[in-house]
Order: sequence, then C-alpha cells, then structure tokens
Amino acid sequence: MLLAAGYFNLQSLWFLLIAILWIGYFVLEGFDFGVGMLYPVIGHDEPERRAYLGTILPFWDGYEVWVLVAGGATFAAFPGWYASLFSGFYLALFLILLALIVRGVAIEYRNKHNSVRWKKTWDVAMTVSSGLVALLWGVAFANIVHGVPLNKSGDYTGNLLTLLNGYGILGGLTLVAVFALHGALFLSLRMRGELEERARTTALRIWPVAAVLLIAFLAWSSVDAASSAPRRIVTLVLFGACLLLAAASLPLTWMHRLGAAFAATAGAIVLVVAGLFLWLYPNVLVSSTRGSPSLTIFSTASNHYSLVAMTIVAVLFVPIVLAYQAWAFWVLRARLGKEDFEGVHGPLDLLARTPLGRAPETEG
Repeated sequence: MLLAAGYFNLQSLWFLLIAILWIGYFVLEGFDFGVGMLYPVIGHDEPERRAYLGTILPFWDGYEVWVLVAGGATFAAFPGWYASLFSGFYLALFLILLALIVRGVAIEYRNKHNSVRWKKTWDVAMTVSSGLVALLWGVAFANIVHGVPLNKSGDYTGNLLTLLNGYGILGGLTLVAVFALHGALFLSLRMRGELEERARTTALRIWPVAAVLLIAFLAWSSVDAASSAPRRIVTLVLFGACLLLAAASLPLTWMHRLGAAFAATAGAIVLVVAGLFLWLYPNVLVSSTRGSPSLTIFSTASNHYSLVAMTIVAVLFVPIVLAYQAWAFWVLRARLGKEDFEGVHGPLDLLARTPLGRAPETEG
C-alpha cells in the first residue's frame, strides 16, 4: 500500500519493513507476555505452572530478534528518528529494557532451585515484568502517533510524565488486556486436558475487559485519524476490521474453535498495529508543539547507498530467520499436560524421560 504510485522509494520501503517487524514482534511476543502474566495465576500447583511456562521456554528468546532488528533497522535507516525517539523516550525505554531483563532472568532461573520461595519470587517477577513491558510499549506507540512536544530541531522537550497522558495510558492498558487474551488462547492451543479448559475459561473471562479497552482505544484513535491522516479511510477500515476479528474470537472460543480464535486475536493485533503505522506515515514522530514540524521518513532517513545496502542484506537474511522460527514451531508443536511435569525438579529429570536419557534395556 505504501509502495503504490507516488510512494515507491526506499524510505517508504524501510518504513514498511520496520512496521512489519513490529507487527511480528507484537503478534509473537504478545502471547509470550500473556503467558507470563497468566501462568502464576491459573497454574494451581508446581507441575501446572511448569507446564504453562513450558509452552514458551523454547521460543521466547527467538522472538526478541524481532524487536532487536526493528531497533537496528530504525538506527540504520532513520537515524534522525532513532536519535529523537531514544533520547526523548529514554526513561520509558530504559524501564522496558529493565523489565525485559528481569523477565528473561525469571524464565531461565525460576527452575534452577527447588525452594518454594525462590519459585514464587520469580513468578511474581515474571508477572510484573511481562505486564510492565506490554503497558510501556502501548504507552510509547500511542504517544508516537498521537503527538509529543518537539522543538524546531526535532528534539523531545517533555519528560516521562508527559507520556502518561490519557491516550497513552489507554493504549498501554489496551495492549496489556489484548496480550493477556492472546496468551490465554495460545495456552489453550498448547495444553491438553484440564489445563486446556482452564486456559479457555480464562480467555472467556478476559475477553470483555479487552473488548471494552480496545473499542475505547480505537474509537479515540479513529477520531484523531479521521481529522489528520491523509489515508484516513484505509486507517478506519483497518480499525473496523480489527474490531470484527476481536469480536469473532469470543464465539470461536466458546465453540472450542481455539485455533481460529487464536488466529482472530493475532489478526486483530496485526490490523491495529498496521493501522497505527498507516496513520503515522509519512511521519515517524508527530509533533504536538505548534510551529515545530513532525519528523518524517524523508527528514530523518539515511543516504541512498545505506538504504540500498540494507535492502540487499534484508532480502538475503530475513527469509532464513522466518524459516528457522517456523521450523522450531513445527518441531515443538506437541501439546503439554500436567502429567508431563509431575516429579520434575530440573533439566536432568526431563532428560531422563527422553529416549536419550533412558538407560538401555538389557535382554533376558
């Protein structure tokens, strides 16, 4: 769409690629964050919590590639955008980084010790850090499209509290609720038996909250987009389609069509993020200060040679990353249950249950 007549240029191409990277990150890490927020609550004992957490253990660090590449692509393709964004949003991004570190440590260290207190501590850390990252990403993206105070040089002139406005907070809360719903549906797909049913019931309970917040956020966004975005009609169509998919996830979950329900929430995330980027284009950071221009893809882009070199690298390596992640999903697609983790206290216990870890049987 951005590459239609009049938009075919490397700046638009890289804006589109960065949007795709963020869409992939939010779809994949969205259910990871949802699982992180939910598993300590819906898991009633240690084997159940291990089973729920086990659904993301093999994959979570691979999803971080999406946000790392998105940040690196922003730095290389639009250094002016990167400079203003990372300097102005420094404290918010620092908190996101801190929460991501705590989350990663919680995932990897939770099962390193058998102490009940140790596990509960990391469970709390996982819940808080997952929710905080989702909240802050929502706040950040809402402010990027809604507008922040910039001076004539394009530098951010506000502070952390400036970002905590009504629209930003609504965007953050919406992302938390949508990710929680997305994570609950993911768990219902990956679990079996009672744990699958509990995850499905959790999704049904979360849905009304997520629906109210999403409707409120998209209504506010639609009012702003209708009065400012040159592509307002397409933006509003994307927002409307997002609401339809989100609405469809409720009856699909009720009818136990969990794969379709999960696809619906994934599609809703894709559409809302795509709508926000379309609303933003060709700006990359909207100025709310009268007399100070917004930053655009043309005013912040690297030179032509850099964009050409980056495009060649992306064409070569992006398919490899996508193929690897698809392969990992296929290999580790089996559903999990509580019985898989009963009596498991560490990696050696899991290894002993595999053919590689079993002692060879003797004849006679």
